[in-house]
Amino acid sequence: MAESQLRKGAIELVILGLLDARPSYGGELLERLESEAGLEVSSGTVYPLLSRLRKSSLVATAWEESPVGPPRKVYELSPAGRERLALLRSEWDLLSAAVSRSSVSKGLEK
Repeated sequence: MAESQLRKGAIELVILGLLDARPSYGGELLERLESEAGLEVSSGTVYPLLSRLRKSSLVATAWEESPVGPPRKVYELSPAGRERLALLRSEWDLLSAAVSRSSVSKGLEK
């Protein structure tokens, strides 16, 4: 269970970081998660997270015409989203440093 929560938090951090780099629609985010972050994440994970981020005002949405098919919902980081991203990055750095210093990471090196 703890692994699942850690992964969910990490995926939120990565998605906010990707949206900070540039706005994206959902399908594009799925592709970027794999190509840029090396993560395979299902649409069943990404779309509910995007919905939660939108409801929390961390991302804004706009409709964009698609060259093929119907218009797409594009997600963009809001100012509150940038603040959340900075906070998550700071917390990640602290956690990562603590793991690196701990005996747990030393045991992993063996």
